[in-house]
Amino acid sequence: MRIKNETTRLPRIARGRSLTVLVNGKPVTAYEGETVAAVLLVEGFRAFRHMPASAEPRGLYCGMGICYECLVTVDGMPNVRACVTSLRDGMTIEAGAQP
Repeated sequence: MRIKNETTRLPRIARGRSLTVLVNGKPVTAYEGETVAAVLLVEGFRAFRHMPASAEPRGLYCGMGICYECLVTVDGMPNVRACVTSLRDGMTIEAGAQP
């Protein structure tokens, strides 16, 4: 059974105000209060980077900032954990992988 958009049991999803961020140079609509990992997943990224030595893909794993698998570059700063970094308007995100 699929969940309908609105039911009496589930409230509507309240999202923050609309933001525009750049993901690998592409303007993307995101929402205040969400994380960098959330916008990357919505944009189709499953791997956020590749391991330097083995080129193995890495993406969202723990989702709470413990494992460091979701590292991306944000506003020119490398090795930022995507799962615990909140979005800001105009943020530039560089993921080392393509969706």
